[in-house]
Amino acid sequence: MAHDRTSVLETETYRVIADWHWPFVLSNLGSAGDVLEDDPVGRLKVFVYELPSKYNKKILQKDPRCLTHMFAAEIFMHRFLLSSPVRTLNPEEADWFYTPVYTTCDLTPNGLPLPFKSPRMMRSAIQLISSNWPYWNRTEGADHFFVVPHDFGACFHYQEEKAIERGILPLLQRATLVQTFGQMNHVCLKSGSITIPPYAPPQKMQAHLIPPDTPRSIFVYFRGLFYDVGNDPEGGYYARGARASVWENFKDNPLFDISTEHPTTYYEDMQRAVFCLCPLGWAPWSPRLVEGVIFGCIPVIIADDIVLPFADAIPWEEIGVFVAEKDVPNLDTILTSIPPEVILRKQRLLANPSMKQAMLFPQPAQSGDAFHQILNGLARKLPHDRSIYLKPSVKVLNWTAGPVADLKPW
Repeated sequence: MAHDRTSVLETETYRVIADWHWPFVLSNLGSAGDVLEDDPVGRLKVFVYELPSKYNKKILQKDPRCLTHMFAAEIFMHRFLLSSPVRTLNPEEADWFYTPVYTTCDLTPNGLPLPFKSPRMMRSAIQLISSNWPYWNRTEGADHFFVVPHDFGACFHYQEEKAIERGILPLLQRATLVQTFGQMNHVCLKSGSITIPPYAPPQKMQAHLIPPDTPRSIFVYFRGLFYDVGNDPEGGYYARGARASVWENFKDNPLFDISTEHPTTYYEDMQRAVFCLCPLGWAPWSPRLVEGVIFGCIPVIIADDIVLPFADAIPWEEIGVFVAEKDVPNLDTILTSIPPEVILRKQRLLANPSMKQAMLFPQPAQSGDAFHQILNGLARKLPHDRSIYLKPSVKVLNWTAGPVADLKPW
């Protein structure tokens, strides 16, 4: 079977479809295509709170690495809104209120964001806006949104057990969360959240584009950890064992180009691959999802119950392949059984420029990009139900709930 499939690849040569200006326009995207092309301007107004720079700009000045890590959406969303046509300087006419707090910019020396200070920072910011403006108090945040892009969103911990134990910061229970984390029926995914892709640097990816007629000679591609020895020494907990299973079953399979090494040709290699594995890690998502779409490499999503970014706009079932975690040992059979015409159809769908644009946070912003998809998500939640407005003196949120350490001043 493997040899037959290799010969098919050699003779039919699945080609790169990664040119962002490729003229192919999809005619059968249906409502998903309509949503991708939707324009939120004129349908909502956003008021951006002006906070002291210690909540955002000074944090970034301290460590500019925050601009390039996978959680940078919080920074670029702030910058986008400051010059966006949906911004209003009159809070009385605002549909939504945005509080720019950079909660993932406290980095370790090796560049990992640790969110331990984030609850105190967020609590401090909310205390500030609630004492200086009247808008938080009349809804206790129900018409406010926050960008919380860390691994487990507003649970503010990088380990799932601890994140579940903490739960979503109580003060954010009424707000809308814009977050990368999405897993159905999970404590850290709030109902009504807008799930977004992780940040991947657009200019860097564009600099690595290869000729669009390059054959796709790699069948399955993956670079990354299979075991996280430092945090999961006994194995099996990291990625719920799915990554370990990929390695144990396919490290010697010639159809699988998998390794822990991260070559300088990583982006080029993805453009030479038919399938790119996107297994869960500590969280169910990773930047590989974005990279796969951008480079026309069919994402093989291995993450049970994942909630994918902009799922109402991007037809994930049609562009990707979903493999249950328990079925990883059968991955070779599953992928080699997909007919060539199905593969080609997925590649054509991935070639839609709108699909790629929706996964990116470009500077400057461009029509239909991730910024606009977030605004579309906010616009679709309008008009607010009148029940979100509390009667004078009525309180719903408990300001002292949560771990005692979170109550310390920030």
